[in-house]
Amino acid sequence: MAEAKRDELAESLAQLFTSVSAMVKGELEGTNNQLKLLEKLNQRVTDEYKSFGDVASGLSVFVEQLSAKNRSFDEYLQQIDAIEQQVKEFEAVISMLDKYVDLLEKKVQSAFQGFFWDFITT
Repeated sequence: MAEAKRDELAESLAQLFTSVSAMVKGELEGTNNQLKLLEKLNQRVTDEYKSFGDVASGLSVFVEQLSAKNRSFDEYLQQIDAIEQQVKEFEAVISMLDKYVDLLEKKVQSAFQGFFWDFITT
């Protein structure tokens, strides 16, 4: 009977080890599957960021081209500023001429009225 208990104990321990081994194997396979999924996700993210890098490189080139075009407009902006300054000066001259013409007009009217008045009274 002791021998039967030993065989039964050995069999129970063998089943326990087999069960524990199967459980550990299952856990390891689950972990392995999770790691494979994580690897695929990492690869997907890497590919996505690579495309972002390509887009960023393209945008960098585009910004550089726009910057070069902007620098080419600097000469025209300076010319526009110079023209604007000339227009302001021209407007100042026109304003002075307008005042001078008004003054002359008043003098001519005054002289004409005096001449006309002298003509009528004589």
